[in-house]
Amino acid sequence: MPSKTTDGRGHLLWGGRFSAKPDALMQAINVSIGFDRRLAAEDLAGSKAHAAMLAETGVISAEDGQAIQNGLAAIEQEMAAGTFPFREEFEDIHLNVEKRLEELIGPAAGRLHTARSRNDQVALDLRLWTRGACERTIEQLRRLQRALLAKAETHAATLMPGFTHLQSAQPVTFGHHLMAYVEMFGRDAGRFSDARMRLNENPLGAAALAGTSFPIDRRQTAAALGFDRPMANSLDAVSARDFALEALAAAAISSTHLSRLAEEIVLWSTPQFGFVRLSDAFTTGSSIMPQKRNPDAAELTRAKTGRVLGAFTALAVVMKGLPLAYSKDMQEDKVPVFEAFDSLELALAAMGGMVDDLEVDAGRMAAAAGFGYATATDLADWLVRVLGLPFRQAHHVAGTAVKRAEALGVELAALPLGELQAIEPGVTAEVYGVLTPEASAASRRSYGGTAPEEVRAQIARWKEVLR
Repeated sequence: MPSKTTDGRGHLLWGGRFSAKPDALMQAINVSIGFDRRLAAEDLAGSKAHAAMLAETGVISAEDGQAIQNGLAAIEQEMAAGTFPFREEFEDIHLNVEKRLEELIGPAAGRLHTARSRNDQVALDLRLWTRGACERTIEQLRRLQRALLAKAETHAATLMPGFTHLQSAQPVTFGHHLMAYVEMFGRDAGRFSDARMRLNENPLGAAALAGTSFPIDRRQTAAALGFDRPMANSLDAVSARDFALEALAAAAISSTHLSRLAEEIVLWSTPQFGFVRLSDAFTTGSSIMPQKRNPDAAELTRAKTGRVLGAFTALAVVMKGLPLAYSKDMQEDKVPVFEAFDSLELALAAMGGMVDDLEVDAGRMAAAAGFGYATATDLADWLVRVLGLPFRQAHHVAGTAVKRAEALGVELAALPLGELQAIEPGVTAEVYGVLTPEASAASRRSYGGTAPEEVRAQIARWKEVLR
């Protein structure tokens, strides 16, 4: 049998420079097929493009080029069928494919590696995988936005308390609140789109670090693989991982947005809030307390953020001290990228499901919208608009009115006119028209405000964007 570091003829896979076999611990730390097998489709796509270019430019014969293509197609079928023999003795996905190709077509397989290195090969594979991950994430974000839009449209006029410092601040509508997340996730999709645009350059053909003396056509492989252009510097091509860092940064920001919404769902679904209810599909029970309905899907979405933030940090630490060009440290670039996007994909799907599933208690929300003297700002605005008071003076009058209402144990809308006039003589009964949560929300008609008609306008705008 071949050793773990040799081919079937007993040759070391990395050539004739070494005569002794690596220690078993070296093999254990060096092997990556356990995780980089996820790059199999990208590796095959890159090899097909490279082989076609080599044959087209005459670097290899047309016969060898066709044999390679046939062998790669056979490997692709084996992988689709789940019969491809992944083997740890061939440490990574590149050598696994190369060895299997040799078994299938013989010596012609050895010509595939002409004018390329595993350095540009792995850079290509990860770049292709990350591009696909960005595209998938953009589509998931769009699906989540559509779910939020549908719920927001239903509740464009449903009153709820708006918070600052988690204290009642001013009445808003639930639709307006959900539209804030539509905006956030829209920016997230933009970040992934930007990352995809910047990463869409082809590193293949940079070879180990200096390019190649063979007359290759890098523009041909770039076009075949859907890249905009070849990367312009061979050192940069094999050593750059900022494309992965940028994608992870976008993932980390998006995860924090998911976490914020998840946190609100956790709060809203408590008996103390009682604003929303999740069905059995997105909650679990307690092993000891039969009354419990735990929002575990939201909690786990919130927790996944730690994985994604950790992935960005892990890769940044790997890259921060590396000189040009390639170092084996970069083998550790893949797991953080895979784990981050796996976590983000699951969290996005779960959040979309929860948004669809949310059952809103509109009465409970509306009742809470006026808590905490939430229309005090409306009183101050009325004093400015109708009586012409400077806002700072109006702010003081409204604050004094809140203090008096607290002393009497009533809401502002129930504070007697005589009490208000004792604070500011110019106040008239007209003021009560602005002191209800409904009037407060309806008055916020500035662009981007919470007035139901403005919320519906923003929903219509986003529907057009997402169409």
